[in-house]
Amino acid sequence: MARLLVVGGSGFIGRAICRRAIEAGHEVRSVSRGGRPEDVSDRWVDRVEWTSADLFSPHTWRDRLRGVDAVVHSVGIAHETPREGATFERLNGDSAIITALEAERAGVDTYVFLSSAANYPTARRAYLQSKRRAERAVENLNMETVVLRPGAVYGPDQPHFPEPLNWLCRLVDGIDPLAERLGEARPLSVDRVADAALDAAVDPETRLLTVEDIAHPH
Repeated sequence: MARLLVVGGSGFIGRAICRRAIEAGHEVRSVSRGGRPEDVSDRWVDRVEWTSADLFSPHTWRDRLRGVDAVVHSVGIAHETPREGATFERLNGDSAIITALEAERAGVDTYVFLSSAANYPTARRAYLQSKRRAERAVENLNMETVVLRPGAVYGPDQPHFPEPLNWLCRLVDGIDPLAERLGEARPLSVDRVADAALDAAVDPETRLLTVEDIAHPH
């Protein structure tokens, strides 16, 4: 059993990581702006230690790193709202770098960063640039670092693109010969990505997981 801190655990992918980790018998903490998700009533939610905090004020959540074996960063936005301070560089890049530095300082063994294989279907090019910057910043820290690069991630309540696109991604992913031909553009289910992130946190075997690695784990 491992003790995990999921940064952004109340988000789309973060919730799936928390749920899968709880189901696997791990201890799970989450730090996010939203804290405990109020729209989920499943039993696994009660077993997560939820913390609502500003990631850019580490002193408000630093204690959550105590005794943690691995940190999984799943914060990300596909569309910017600069007036609210929600930019790609800040949310996709800076938040990952800050949490990685805090994890290193706390002596955490493993840091997992949810990046992206390609630009999100509806996002500007700056989306991917911010992810790559964060990758470079965390790769040489004094702990195991694993980068996941999924393509488009679909699943129930996907907030970043319309339901018809969500449905199409699910359809394509279910036809393996077609999905294989898409390469890095292959869509992946949120549960599959969550499982890959969890496996990387508990047993980091490689520093980079591609779409192919996530779709067909060894």
